Amino acid sequence: MSDKMNRREFINVMGTGTAAIVLPNYITQRTEKERPNILWISAEDLSPDLGCYGYDLVRTPNIDRLASEGIRYTNAFTVAGVCAPSRSAIITGMYPSTIGSMHMRTWMEPKYVGIYSPPGINYECVPPPYVKCFTEYLRASGYYCTNRAKTDYQFKSPVTAWDRDQNNYGDWEGRENGQPFFCVINHMITHESKMRIPLEKDPIIDPESIELPPYYPDSPAFRRDWARNLDNIETLDKQVGELLDRLEKDGLAENTAVFFWGDHGRGLARAKQWIYDAGIHVPLIIRWPGAIKPGTVCDDLISFIDLGPTVLSIAGVNVPSYMQGQALLGAQKAPPRDYIFAISDRMDETYDTIRAVRDKNYKYIRNYWLSVPYSKHITYSDMMPSMQEWRKLDKEGKLKGPSKLFFEPRKPEELYDIRVDPHEINNLANDPEHQDVLQKMRKVLEDWMKETKDLGLVPEEVLIEMMWPGKVQPKTDLPEIRPGSGTYSSSVKLKITCSTEGASIAYTTESGDNPHWLLYTGELTLDKNVELRIKAIRYGYAESPEVKAKYIIMS
Repeated sequence: MSDKMNRREFINVMGTGTAAIVLPNYITQRTEKERPNILWISAEDLSPDLGCYGYDLVRTPNIDRLASEGIRYTNAFTVAGVCAPSRSAIITGMYPSTIGSMHMRTWMEPKYVGIYSPPGINYECVPPPYVKCFTEYLRASGYYCTNRAKTDYQFKSPVTAWDRDQNNYGDWEGRENGQPFFCVINHMITHESKMRIPLEKDPIIDPESIELPPYYPDSPAFRRDWARNLDNIETLDKQVGELLDRLEKDGLAENTAVFFWGDHGRGLARAKQWIYDAGIHVPLIIRWPGAIKPGTVCDDLISFIDLGPTVLSIAGVNVPSYMQGQALLGAQKAPPRDYIFAISDRMDETYDTIRAVRDKNYKYIRNYWLSVPYSKHITYSDMMPSMQEWRKLDKEGKLKGPSKLFFEPRKPEELYDIRVDPHEINNLANDPEHQDVLQKMRKVLEDWMKETKDLGLVPEEVLIEMMWPGKVQPKTDLPEIRPGSGTYSSSVKLKITCSTEGASIAYTTESGDNPHWLLYTGELTLDKNVELRIKAIRYGYAESPEVKAKYIIMS
């Protein structure tokens, strides 16, 4: 039997090397029938502007049907209002401000450095050595894990995290017979860029039918951008419907837990990149046949650092104790949260530090860079026609009321009564009647920043030096192959280790430039002639070079 075929057999036989995933602490034994498939349908830049959330201007019958067949969360929030820090939190179950992945963005193609980031800022975040993508625990427990096709974690997607990812697109096909899968399928159609490319495309939904939030000027550009976004949401719904139909056609719907969510709020000014509710309040729908009562609505406070732990819980994998997220479902379901927390730091080339805490009634925001205006310039965001018009109207002195607030001096503290002020325009921080609430929420936020060891006030240059000394990317050490336990005439047992703390190890017996890399979890048994290829990776480090070894098995 080959190393690929017998991986389930050795899954509970753990190696002693640094890189082994220590399964006995994380795995709850379950039968195949108890282990559901799990499908994540993620959408870019999506607020709860859907029919099932009461938004009548857009037609989303497929997403609405999914909600009617499962649970719809009304108080789900991302940790950040922008993609990379948000997805970093989702994949690790950790706050970006704890692991140093909070700046948007840490790595990009060199030609964009200095345009969409400060000059000289180009590095990968290096999380603490114990932090793993939660998919490594799933893979170690036997799940087939694929991602099509968005990672964007502030560190390059490690080869150990996925069976197939953005480099070799996949879904649930390609797994072994009966093997449970975890599959992420990301939809770009609702991304900010799709609203303005091509600019000459007219919206289908009538812009005059839209009721804009009061913090926007009532202008043609805002109505047009918003209408084009709604058009894209309707296209998203069709794509989701096609995917769900395929799941049904493949006979997988009844044993698959389907998650539908947005990675942060809508891609418009004062929403995306901000931590007002427009930037962090998102849809979350979960359909899990036989486990969730259809048509359930839940108003618990949900943070998206909870998504990974929830998947582990329903898959029968114990949630690692270091994770700051908690499970929403399954045997490890945790009590509801009292608060959710949100962060905003450098956005492309513009530095900032904002922190927020929210309960069901109030939202408290702390601004640390008072010299930076609310309407801070971000090159990418300033491409949006509505943002350009907003700036033009401000220069012409034509703004009034709530739409003018975005161009006024920034306040150190903001406090909003979400129940009566869902758009967060009436700042109560100086209101005498709300001082008790202000002091309470201020303390909750300060305690959370201390407890989570928030790195937001550490200058990024210092942070980079901590991760990449001298701005040089550290390298993962070569993995080492050692004899395993016992002596056998018809097979070889091997242990693989790596001296780099926190490194994970991948191996394959396939040839070519794009093989299927397996996650090393313990002692390997080889019983046929193979060439074994091995490499190691510590997140944020450069991968080790490959180690190759040929094994000839004498029968």
